[in-house]
Order: sequence, then C-alpha cells, then structure tokens
Amino acid sequence: MLEAQISTTAEFRTKANFLAKVPNFIEWSAEALPPGPSPFLICILGDFSFALPLAESVRGKTIQEKQIEVRGVSKEQELHSCHILFVSHFERKSYARMLGSVRGQNVLTIGETPEFLDAGGILGFSMQGETLQFDVNLREANRAHLKVSSRLLALARHVVNPTEAAKN
Repeated sequence: MLEAQISTTAEFRTKANFLAKVPNFIEWSAEALPPGPSPFLICILGDFSFALPLAESVRGKTIQEKQIEVRGVSKEQELHSCHILFVSHFERKSYARMLGSVRGQNVLTIGETPEFLDAGGILGFSMQGETLQFDVNLREANRAHLKVSSRLLALARHVVNPTEAAKN
C-alpha cells in the first residue's frame, strides 16, 4: 500500500512538473494573453489529485508577465477561460463534448489516455515506468492558434500530422 502511494505521489509530481514547464514551449496569440492583470490559467478537469503538487510547482511563476494560477473546473462554460486544460482519464467518456467546446480557441488541451489525441486533444502524455512520455497533435494545435516549439516537438514520442500542420 505504501509503495503504491509513493509511486502515485511521484507520478503526480512528474505530471505537475511537466504541466508547469510546458507553457514555456507554447506560443499563444496576443488575443489569448491580453495585457492586464488577468492570470494565466491552468485548469484541471476531472481528477484533482495533483492540483496541489501543480500549484506548488507554479507558485510565483509567470508566463508573459501573467501570474500562473491553477484552478479545478467542472462545468463546460468554465473551460473557455483556461489557457491550459488538463483533462484527466476520469473524463474520457466526455472527451468529444469537452474538447469540442474549446476547439479552435486558444486553449492547450492535455490528456493522459491513448485516445485523447484521437478525440481532438493537443498533447497526450503517459507514464512509462517513472518516465513521462508525450505525443503532440499539431493539427489541433494549429486549430487552437498555438505554436508548439520545435524543442518540445523534438522531445515528443510521436508527432501527429506534422506535414499537414506545416502547410497551415
């Protein structure tokens, strides 16, 4: 039991660190990050288990002079204010609806199941032992008006639709 808790805690910390760093590798449009005091929102939909490690990872950090804030969301209308939307595996049955709700907006969607990218997510990650791996869907990133850094793409396990995305 204790070993499982330690493993889960380490996994939460790994995911939290990834979510805290990924904004540095994404370019948002000026309309997505207008000047002013509004925070940069990392939203969590579903399992809030790693909200605390994530909040600790981003404490005091900023993105384009905006303070990073972690927020749990549960209603579809709350999704539109997010810059990053992490959708936990508990929400897999509602992927199509939730992702459809923010499709084409400046929201980086991140999930943790193999079918997340197929449902229209932008970034999908998984744990392979103690190592976090991720895939990127460039077509959906382009639809969201987000530019993914080549440095992040170089670290991805798999990039979906790279040639199609390059044409846009």
